[in-house]
Amino acid sequence: MIDPTKAKIISEQILLSKKSLVDTRTTETPNQYTPQVQENLYKWRHNLVEIYAYSIIDNLDTSFSILKDWGDEAVNFLINLDLPLDIAIDEVRTYRDKIGSIIKNQADQFKLSFDDFYGVISRFNFVVDRAIYWLSISYTSRYSKRYNALEALNLELSIPVIKITEEIGVLPLIGDIDTKRAQEIMESALTKVNQLGLSHVIIDLSGVPVIDTMVASRLFKVSDALNLTGIKTIFTGIRPEIAVTMVHLGINMKEIPIFSSLHLAVKKMQNTKS
Repeated sequence: MIDPTKAKIISEQILLSKKSLVDTRTTETPNQYTPQVQENLYKWRHNLVEIYAYSIIDNLDTSFSILKDWGDEAVNFLINLDLPLDIAIDEVRTYRDKIGSIIKNQADQFKLSFDDFYGVISRFNFVVDRAIYWLSISYTSRYSKRYNALEALNLELSIPVIKITEEIGVLPLIGDIDTKRAQEIMESALTKVNQLGLSHVIIDLSGVPVIDTMVASRLFKVSDALNLTGIKTIFTGIRPEIAVTMVHLGINMKEIPIFSSLHLAVKKMQNTKS
């Protein structure tokens, strides 16, 4: 193991070079990042150089704990600005090379043995590798959670169930519907309708330009599933071509309330309840 005094001097030399290292890196990327990104990177770079410097003399557990906090901060910034992980990884690798050169020069001055130099550089590289590992794991996890949350939000916005009375809700479908979206509608509608405590839901198809046989089958499975949970379904906005598809599917039109417009369906239901 290297003499602690020599290890401390190497660490201090890295810290003395910190401002120069950070300033040089900033001038190397003057137009690569926006001012906001540059401002945050400036702080990251200072912290990263300090972490690398102290890794030579501190207990590795302490270095890892500080490094993990730095990584979490870095990832938060990347995610919030929708920036790629490459930015942080590039910083980690750049300072590996710059600080590695400082360690080598100090080792030459101290005439460190091969074993001592290997011990210092291995410890340093171990911390660098851990930095990349934590950044990658944290970024992937955070990005995945954010992506899934956005997907869920988009799905919720694209499949709204609107409560128009205490017991009646409307599921207005707009745009093209493929089999994937039809399945999403089925899953989302079942959840939302039950959450709202509805007894009737109107599935309005007036905003859907085309419905093929497979999609129509899926939609009527939504009706069947809702009926099984005690929720009555009504279809509105069914154009002649959609009605033809329903007939081809063998759907018994008499068992499913169908109205030409949403307005007529709501009016009929309100009259029935009054």
